[in-house]
Amino acid sequence: MNHFNPGAAPHALVVDDDALILMEATSILEDAGFQVLEAMNVAQALKVLDRHHGAVQLLFTDVQMPGEADGFDLARVTAERWPHIAVVVASGRLKPGPGDLPKGATFIGKPFSPEIVRRHVRETMPDEKHPDQLRKS
Repeated sequence: MNHFNPGAAPHALVVDDDALILMEATSILEDAGFQVLEAMNVAQALKVLDRHHGAVQLLFTDVQMPGEADGFDLARVTAERWPHIAVVVASGRLKPGPGDLPKGATFIGKPFSPEIVRRHVRETMPDEKHPDQLRKS
């Protein structure tokens, strides 16, 4: 997990059990101006959110991960407990069915490009919460 700096501009939490995809998504969001926190499963993600939910503005999560809960579960819990957090869900295997995504969340198929991620983040987050780099790119 990356170091947390509460004074820095918007924070994103990236959740994926595949280390390469986690690194790729983290890099894309850092390039877009986010300070990124990381987790490799839903349990870790909820611990991060419990501690840092006030600073986190974006959840970017995979669907299939080890453990009892998946990324759809995490998206719904996040939207219910911390409605200020924008949610983007990504998967290369599953597509959301009815009720899988909370209201306002978006879905990205894998593999994804930086342009697709930035577009979905722009659409999901309110304009005033976008980091400067995301507004310029």
